[in-house]
Amino acid sequence: MPIVYALLPSPRRTAGAAACLLAIAMLGGCAVGPAYRVPDTPQPVAFKEAGPWMLATPADTLERGPWWTLFGDPLLGELASSVEVSNQNVAAAVASYAQARALVQQQRSSLFPTVSLNVSGDKSGGRGAALSGQDYRLGIGGSWEPDIWGRLRAGVNGANANAQASAADLAAARLSAQGELAANYFALRQTDAQRELLAQTIDGYKRVLQITQNRFNAGIAAKSDVLQAQTQLANAQSDDLSLARQRAQLEHAIAILLGKAPADFTLAAAPWQVNVPDIPAGVPSALLQRRPDIAAAERRVAAANEEIGIARAAYYPNIGLTGSGATGGSRVADLFSVSNLVWSFGLSAAQTVFNAGATRAGVASAEAGQQLATARYRQTVLDAFGDVEDQLAATRVLAQQTVLRRQASDAANQVEEQILNRYKAGQVSYTEVVQAQATALSARRALVQVQADRQATAVALIQSLGGGWQTTP
Repeated sequence: MPIVYALLPSPRRTAGAAACLLAIAMLGGCAVGPAYRVPDTPQPVAFKEAGPWMLATPADTLERGPWWTLFGDPLLGELASSVEVSNQNVAAAVASYAQARALVQQQRSSLFPTVSLNVSGDKSGGRGAALSGQDYRLGIGGSWEPDIWGRLRAGVNGANANAQASAADLAAARLSAQGELAANYFALRQTDAQRELLAQTIDGYKRVLQITQNRFNAGIAAKSDVLQAQTQLANAQSDDLSLARQRAQLEHAIAILLGKAPADFTLAAAPWQVNVPDIPAGVPSALLQRRPDIAAAERRVAAANEEIGIARAAYYPNIGLTGSGATGGSRVADLFSVSNLVWSFGLSAAQTVFNAGATRAGVASAEAGQQLATARYRQTVLDAFGDVEDQLAATRVLAQQTVLRRQASDAANQVEEQILNRYKAGQVSYTEVVQAQATALSARRALVQVQADRQATAVALIQSLGGGWQTTP
């Protein structure tokens, strides 16, 4: 239950009130919250999958530039640029950031006095003169809560930290949407390449089917050869339809990322730019400073730290100052007469003397919240290290696989050509032709797939590094 002390000044108390104000001003530097320091996190000397780890200066607020230009695809650049203004998840993050900034201003306003102005006028009438009259009043009042224990400043600092976390969330939402767009775009271009590959293969299967049909008509080949050729052609055509369905889904996903209805967006087929940017040495050195999710997690630790100070301030009394002045009279001119002025000044203090441990529980809850935010921050850092290690390993392995897949595709193409020529000469059965064609098609499609995987891994690595490796202030 709070105890409130009030003091209305009089001429004898003016000096005492001034002394109280001086004491309050001197206490204004007090703060009951703990000093904040960034929690310690693991900092390995080097990545297992890449070069050495080097400490870097904070760079989470630096612009990375349009990282998608590293892939050399102008159309991808156009699409990625429009994500920032059209994607609804990014728009929601922008609104959330604006709301967080408004909350900072709202918290900061609590550090200053509140002033109010009241004006009123009344007129009454009746049969008797005593029942008639008019009354005008003008009053101004103010109240102020001095931030003696730092509770209000802790609220401002906490709101500011949350606003900074919201800004990092905005950067993370933008990076996520752009990265997802790039991944879907490359998957769509891979599908186009697969369909082009299948189209060429289907044309070849049709020619082989015609050759086989001619050989069957001439009594050279068996009916089973024709059936096998028909089966192989039908399976390839069915695979092409599956790829058409996948492409439609990817096109719809890109439209949604751009904030458009799928019915209003079409992405025409185009040559696939199979470009994979090189990773310069030493890039991972700035990981902790560059990733927006890490910056957001750290700022939430700072906000949670301020909550401890707010909770601890409940142990101390709330001090309030109030003042008012008013004039009144039966005429408007009387409002400006000094003889009608009435003023008051008050000092109040409220202290909770018993609440069954609620204050202590509030402090314990705030401390636990700070520990929770710290654990989440450290886990975010560990996950970031894991993401980079995974993508660096995938980048290295896929580069090696690309060389092997290309060798396998070239060899399978030569085998297919040789077996088909031998079949035309009547030296081998059609079963060997089918096997050679299936192997060649599988090898060609595997090469396309590993090239697409390399691009997808490059996008994932850029996201893991917080938006690429280009930094411009």
